[in-house]
Amino acid sequence: MKKIIIFLTLTIVAAETRGQAKTTEALQANFDKSLALYFYKNTLRMLNQTENKEFDEMIKDINKLKFLMVDKDSKQFGAAEYKKLKQDYQAEHFESVMTSRYQGRNFDVFYNDKKGSTPGTIVLVNDSSSLFVLDIVGTIDVSKVGSLFSTLDESSDIGRKIKDFVGRKDRRHKFDEDDDDKDDDKAEKKSDH
Repeated sequence: MKKIIIFLTLTIVAAETRGQAKTTEALQANFDKSLALYFYKNTLRMLNQTENKEFDEMIKDINKLKFLMVDKDSKQFGAAEYKKLKQDYQAEHFESVMTSRYQGRNFDVFYNDKKGSTPGTIVLVNDSSSLFVLDIVGTIDVSKVGSLFSTLDESSDIGRKIKDFVGRKDRRHKFDEDDDDKDDDKAEKKSDH
């Protein structure tokens, strides 16, 4: 009986270990047209089509990864909102460990190693029109963050989803411009009569 109680206690404690950050969940709820992809260790390994040992080493401490793509233009997400987002992660006990620039994008990496829970890593990839969030249950060598993002971006399936997501926004802008052109044409025709 004592063994069963210990087992159940450990199971409950294990279930309460860190999941995705509340800030990430709130961001996704705020941007209802965002795209979220989930990866577990095995699905990350499936991305390694060339059986690259460096990639396997890079993901070895990742238990789960949420990849969130946000169209910043849809809700006027600017510098002030980005600064608040970083503060929200810090309020969740994530500590800023790196800020860098890679391939025209800004990277901010946060780490949470709260005692008694699974460590967590947040990677924010920010450019002029999109925000990508890698919410990791587990850890990654911060010097490999750019490489992980590039691998996700270059994966044929994921890359297509990213390009479709970004392209959806570009098509929306094109339709808006086309509508403006049609309005201009209508105005010209009315003035001719």
